[in-house]
Amino acid sequence: MRKALKITGIVIISLIMLLLLLKLAADLRYFGDYDPKLPFRERVAEFEERPEYRRIKLYFQGAGSDQVPAILTFPPKFQGKVPCIIFLHGIGQKKEFLDQITTPFNQHGFAMATFDQYMQGERKVEGGVLKQAMAFRQRPAKTVNDTRRLIDYLSTHPDVDADRIYVVGASYGAITGSTAAAFDERIRAIVLVYGGGNLNRLLEAPIIANELGRWLPVAKLFAQFYLWPADPIRYVDRIAPRPVLFQNGRHDALVAPAAAEALQNAAGEPKKITWYNSDHIGLDEDVVRQVLDEALRWLLEQDQPRR
Repeated sequence: MRKALKITGIVIISLIMLLLLLKLAADLRYFGDYDPKLPFRERVAEFEERPEYRRIKLYFQGAGSDQVPAILTFPPKFQGKVPCIIFLHGIGQKKEFLDQITTPFNQHGFAMATFDQYMQGERKVEGGVLKQAMAFRQRPAKTVNDTRRLIDYLSTHPDVDADRIYVVGASYGAITGSTAAAFDERIRAIVLVYGGGNLNRLLEAPIIANELGRWLPVAKLFAQFYLWPADPIRYVDRIAPRPVLFQNGRHDALVAPAAAEALQNAAGEPKKITWYNSDHIGLDEDVVRQVLDEALRWLLEQDQPRR
């Protein structure tokens, strides 16, 4: 009996070690699907001339074999190549949100581009809890890699100035956008709208903590194990010396100020930090226009030397 228990224990320990090694290998290649040599397989699905902007819906091959639906907008009248802002939407949004915010940016000479992030819009994932959990782990990596693939595509676009590509990330888009900018030096400057870092601090936000209740300590341990490679605090310092604008709410119940400060403190210089007396950007509509107006002014300052 003792010998059988000993053998069983060795087998269990060996399996645990194997699983940990497999997890480590997966973490080390977490962002490994990005390949700039992949064909774009571009397909334009819609083309529309609106009074405020020109709107194009298209599909391109993202990281791996994913076909990524995207929207690209241009100023209604422009000459030559224009700068382009990639907008990364929040965790529950989809690409069509761009239509609500693009006009002021287009009026000031910017093109804008966005795409449905994995699990959202046309890329919604169907299935049970296990499949959703696996997709949730993949989503940050796919968002970062698809952003880089979109930059690859924009760099070949005849109407886009490849040396003037910027990123605006909102909420979840700010979390993943900071990592995309850390990895891709073609992003000249980035605006991080109500984002944060440090998985424990992110889970301590009032809305999330209240939802988890007594399971919060367990959720923190699970997040550290399962989502460790996705934490933007590990990469944000690589953005320097390119400029970053941080915009955050002092009363944010979804991305806690402590998480925002963790990401801000981990970033290098130059950086500008602006705090608003507001809740989360999507929960406090009154501050949305102010935040976007100030983001636009800051981006114009960054782009001015090339205008």
